[in-house]
Amino acid sequence: MKWRPFAQFASDLDASTQRLLARGERLTELLKQGQFQPMPVSEQVASLYAGVNGFLDGIPPAAVTRYEQELLDAIRDKGADILSDIETTGVLSAENEAKLKTFLEDFTKTFAA
Repeated sequence: MKWRPFAQFASDLDASTQRLLARGERLTELLKQGQFQPMPVSEQVASLYAGVNGFLDGIPPAAVTRYEQELLDAIRDKGADILSDIETTGVLSAENEAKLKTFLEDFTKTFAA
């Protein structure tokens, strides 16, 4: 048996598995955080929600950090009510989730990778 680097196996995988690996690559980038730069829980929720729910799937891995920073800037400015509700209640209610989803859809459409 000839050994091949893991990356070469990508062509052997079905489309669903390839998408899952690509999402994992983006989530790995999303989880990187600067040392001594704690992030409020509400912002973590918004970032992770975007990653887990496929909003980063069309973003090149190299642009994920910039996407997250611009997303957080935008949500602090135009979606402060979403963040505030998460901080005060400690949960992502169905109503607030719908607002967050709409916010992310709009933001992702306008993000220029």
